[in-house]
Amino acid sequence: MDIGFILETHSFLIQLFLGFLIGGLFIPILIKNNSKGFKKSAFIYTMIFQAILTMIAFAGIVAVFAGDLEWSMTTIIMVAVWGIMMIIEIKKYKAIKLANLKDMETYRVMKSAFVKISVIEILLVVIMMGIMMLQAKGEITF
Repeated sequence: MDIGFILETHSFLIQLFLGFLIGGLFIPILIKNNSKGFKKSAFIYTMIFQAILTMIAFAGIVAVFAGDLEWSMTTIIMVAVWGIMMIIEIKKYKAIKLANLKDMETYRVMKSAFVKISVIEILLVVIMMGIMMLQAKGEITF
């Protein structure tokens, strides 16, 4: 198995995921005063989020084992970021699912939280990508 292809797939999935996260910022904007639509959109978003993130993790783990790569500090950080993002997303969806979105103040707070959490998730991905780029250039080592 070609490790280069696996790493390219992993990289492509991360870029796809980043685009998905950025696109997800528009969900609260596009869903106006429709609590049922917001809950459904949040559910679909969370399922796609988890699917892409799981594909990223799978490609990364295959790369580690197929390429006889070591479990370096950056690999461990990637696994930790993966876990943190999954936990954050599950908690976000659970909060939206259980919230009384018919109350306009709660609805506004949930939409705001959706955007803020999405921005945090985008920052986590961008920071991790930056670390990996710096490591590939040899500018940082762990």
